Amino acid sequence: MDRTPVIVAIGRSAVCRSRKGSFATTHPIEICNQVLRGVLDQVPQLDHNDIDDLVLGCAAHTNQCSQNMARLVVQRAELPDTVCGQTINRFCSSGLQAIATSMNEIIAGQADVVIAGGVESMSYCYGAYPDEYRDEWLNNHDVDVKGEGSAYMGMGITAENVAKKYGINREDMEKLALRSHTRAAIARKDGKLAPSIIPVKVVNPAGEEEIVKDDQGILAELDGTMKTSLEKMSGMKTCFIDEEDGGLVTAATSSQTSDAAAFAIVMTMDKANELGIKPIAKMLGYAVEGVDPKYMGLGPIEAVPVALKRAGMTMDQIDEVELNEAFASQAIACMQDLGLEAGLDDDLDPAKDKDKDIVVNPYGNAMALGHPMGATGIFLTCKMLDWLRENDKKYGIVTMCIGGGMGAAGVFERLI
Repeated sequence: MDRTPVIVAIGRSAVCRSRKGSFATTHPIEICNQVLRGVLDQVPQLDHNDIDDLVLGCAAHTNQCSQNMARLVVQRAELPDTVCGQTINRFCSSGLQAIATSMNEIIAGQADVVIAGGVESMSYCYGAYPDEYRDEWLNNHDVDVKGEGSAYMGMGITAENVAKKYGINREDMEKLALRSHTRAAIARKDGKLAPSIIPVKVVNPAGEEEIVKDDQGILAELDGTMKTSLEKMSGMKTCFIDEEDGGLVTAATSSQTSDAAAFAIVMTMDKANELGIKPIAKMLGYAVEGVDPKYMGLGPIEAVPVALKRAGMTMDQIDEVELNEAFASQAIACMQDLGLEAGLDDDLDPAKDKDKDIVVNPYGNAMALGHPMGATGIFLTCKMLDWLRENDKKYGIVTMCIGGGMGAAGVFERLI
């Protein structure tokens, strides 16, 4: 018997800007419904009665995303009543955790077919954490410049802390942001972001029926014409600490708040062979590691080496890395410590990737494409697998920092 868990289908919605984008007035369960149906359509051989569980990652598990959203998605997608659901939350890595949890169920012999998913509706569900919800001890422990305990520290403050700790200047952060937008614009124009996108039909905030099939956060027209520049970025106000007080981080060098959903179908290798399905990929190693919450963005520095060790691999065997750009400062710091090329000066053109041993974020990342927290892990996995397939490469890493002071990393092997 071969109970190796493998991914046999994967897909995502486009990523839309929260509150202003095309998903801003659509219930997140409906977005999940359409994306999940599109992923299930990729494996028509699969009898839906054979699905054991749906594991759904969601970071802002409130409002329209409350209750057990995974089970609600099962019901909206009209899957059999026998299909169960669990909703999980590891903040920014919830989608990647959903893949790992699904695979763990299979390895443990508790399931043969599991759907891993991720969703975020930052339009409906994202906001400030009320003071009255805070634990008094945590709120007064290890306070930041705004008098909040490190457990509740705003992510923007942690980005400022990382910038100061690593001596990262504003210009370099803006160069990375421009790189992200430029690469994402080229990828969208050339159709490189399209293979994993499942079109979603909505009534948009303007009251018009729309088929959403393009990522909307990129500061460029669909023809690739850029809407931003280093000059424009340099004129922006800082977001979290006033510039006169030493603040460096702006909206341009922060990830965008976003709405999206993504799903992957995981099953045993035996089940895939029985159904005549060619597996797409498998996860070779996964790790979560904790760091000082004041420097939340450094999580990947700790998680990536552990995931590689568990996979029995070293970084020089990796072809491509999807490093979530929660903030430019933390992305630069992580690339420096992991020995990856940040490409801040002349690396706007992804064609130059052919000269590199390891490629990082070739299609742009969260500063341009957005960070739909619960969906980000599977969204990045889609991007990684699309790039590996396009370039006939084999191994990739998906990694991100996580609110509260953690990092996650998954090492994947592309199979087809």
